[in-house]
Amino acid sequence: MVVPSLKLQDLIEEIRGAKTQALEREVIQKECAHIRSSFRDGDPLQRHRQLAKLLYVHMLGYPAHFGQMECLKLIASPRFTDKRVGYLGAMLLLDERHDAHLLITNSIKNDLSQGIELVQGLALCTLSTMGSAEMCRDLATEVEKLLLQPSPYVRKKAILTAVHMIRKVPELSNIFLPPCAKLLHERHHGILLGTVTLILELCERSPEALRHFRKVVPQLVQILRTLMTTGYSTEHSISGVSDPFLQVQILRLLRILGRNHEESSETMNDLLAQVATSTDSSRNAGSAVLFETVHTIMDIHSAAGLRVLAVNILGRFLLNSDKNIRYVALTSLLRLVQSDHSAVQRHRPTVVECLQETDASLSRRALELSLALVNGSNVRAMMQELQVFLESCPPDLRADCASGILLAAERFAPTKRWHIDTILHVLTKAGTHVRDDAVANLIQLIGGTQELHAYSVRRLYSALAEDISQQPLVQVAAWCIGEYGDLLLEGSCEETEPVQVEEEEVLALLEKVLQSHMSLPATRGYALTALMKLSIRLPGDNNRIRQVVSIYGSCLDVELQQRAVEYNMLFRKYDHMRAAILEKMPLVERGGPQVEEEAKKTTAAAQLPEAATPAPPEPQASKLLDLLDLLDGTSGDAQHPPLLNASSGSASVHLLDLPWAPPPLASIPNLKVFEREGVQLNLSFIRPPGTPALLLITVTTTNSSGGDVTHFICQAAVPKSFQLQLQAPSGDTVPARGGLPITQLFKILNPNKAPLRLKLRLTYNHFGQSVQEIFEVNNLPVETWQ
Repeated sequence: MVVPSLKLQDLIEEIRGAKTQALEREVIQKECAHIRSSFRDGDPLQRHRQLAKLLYVHMLGYPAHFGQMECLKLIASPRFTDKRVGYLGAMLLLDERHDAHLLITNSIKNDLSQGIELVQGLALCTLSTMGSAEMCRDLATEVEKLLLQPSPYVRKKAILTAVHMIRKVPELSNIFLPPCAKLLHERHHGILLGTVTLILELCERSPEALRHFRKVVPQLVQILRTLMTTGYSTEHSISGVSDPFLQVQILRLLRILGRNHEESSETMNDLLAQVATSTDSSRNAGSAVLFETVHTIMDIHSAAGLRVLAVNILGRFLLNSDKNIRYVALTSLLRLVQSDHSAVQRHRPTVVECLQETDASLSRRALELSLALVNGSNVRAMMQELQVFLESCPPDLRADCASGILLAAERFAPTKRWHIDTILHVLTKAGTHVRDDAVANLIQLIGGTQELHAYSVRRLYSALAEDISQQPLVQVAAWCIGEYGDLLLEGSCEETEPVQVEEEEVLALLEKVLQSHMSLPATRGYALTALMKLSIRLPGDNNRIRQVVSIYGSCLDVELQQRAVEYNMLFRKYDHMRAAILEKMPLVERGGPQVEEEAKKTTAAAQLPEAATPAPPEPQASKLLDLLDLLDGTSGDAQHPPLLNASSGSASVHLLDLPWAPPPLASIPNLKVFEREGVQLNLSFIRPPGTPALLLITVTTTNSSGGDVTHFICQAAVPKSFQLQLQAPSGDTVPARGGLPITQLFKILNPNKAPLRLKLRLTYNHFGQSVQEIFEVNNLPVETWQ
């Protein structure tokens, strides 16, 4: 007995009444079999009913691809009931990935040329939903004709279809320019809102359209002024704000038209001031209008007073009880810090209060904005607030807060002692969350401040005696105790309370660090080296130090074992050299933009033709070869023969007179591959002479904007014929305004000397937003692969 097919309503009830998912699948499978059978029979009266059931099954997530051709048959049917279901099925079952969608182009064209409004509306809705670029090109003329039809229903849908066409095929912009100017005179809300949206899309994608529509700025200003004063109709008012959706779209359009155009900006300045002062911000609709007004003011050539008014509006948003509005205000202020720093500074107390928000997203934005507000005049007060926040902030914010404090202290420190105290406080409270270079930076700072050696070692010794769990703090303290242990015992520091420290106490503390289960292998290495250095800085007997060092000669950690064995050899065989080897470390020059610039100049000077310079003496030639060795040594493969011994009577040796010398490195021009909002990515290239198939690419990321770039990750991919090795980057944060850049080395092996293509993916946070960019670099210099 054949079970009859169910009606749509009965099918919905049976599916909803299924107790289990297995029963639901059974019902759907049986009904799909009936639907297939009906499609094969070709009953035209039942086709739209069967397709309606299939569309419901599709919305439940079950396969319904076998109904695609039935959609085309229903669309071609002259009956409206068939067309309605057919167009709905096309919107749900077809897209650009299916070739079948091109088969309905003629049906849509025929329906658009008919005078039936409902059929034209169905065709326009389908075209705006799943129209491909080919369909848009074929049907653009028909849609352009419908823009000026007398029916508001058809015109509104034709405008929305034109928006879809511009997004798919921007070169169709010229077709829709003339009708838009006429449509701006419409009083119908839907037509006017759609027209403004269409002009917005045209201006964003066509410079010609942007120049064309700057002529209608006075008309747009008048429309917005009418909305502010009288409004179009009460049915479109929300919470006392007249048609906020239309106001927001007009403000967005004015922002694009006024950007980088003085005349248009002057035309809209008075209106923007009126909107900013007369709109009620107590409701969400008014806040939305004010938010767009602020962005428009900041993007055009507005007066200084108007910009201050915009920042003050965002400041009022910070006092709003709605968390979403506060978040929007913090994000917007973060974008404005670079251009209107002084205006944003007025709201610094309110921003600092937002640090105590319980919402994690709000406190993160407040932290980023607080760090961006730090400057030389407020650094002490801001650091005090941020240090208080560091002690109570959530664990997921502690790393960002600690890194931000260290970067701000490095840029704006009023004194070196204040700088050292700030870093010590961060290491004490959140040592495990600081950046990897924090230890080296603090060691560099202390080592270069001779007058604070005694103060620093005493502060670090006291902090280490209280807590040995913060590994970066322990490492810096161990290094300082090893370098300046004699100053610690003298007790001659006037800047701290006099505390008498005994030699045995210092040694016991370092032994405690060595034996602690919390100490990392690197930390134990610092402590062992500190003990070794104390053997020449402390006046007492070294037997205790010798015993500790000898114990670690059989340590399981290879690095620590090697250190202990070498130190034992110093005690046993080379005791006469121990004092010279363990003397205080000289100050190491810190890397930075200036140092890198000097290195570039030195490299460029080394690559000048030898004929342009006189023959240098032997030490100079040796230095030049050492420089080339440094460049070649990156690969680890290139080696150079030893220098020939110059005769005692020769005063100088010309580099070109050495036939075994390596050839000079070919100069490969640098390449800028990315730039966005002050973030720039540059590639520099080196091909070691000893390995011509190897290319070394140094990726340098700089930041000239007013906001720090954080969580920066650069990933690369090359074709399969190449071999790529990515070295670890120098960091993940690029400070604002030309701070220390991030460098990363790529090693690419190209044995076939094929043209090189590089695909890069960048992810980072900037101005409170997550940015991801994927692009291909295919314009690399020929010298990189030939």
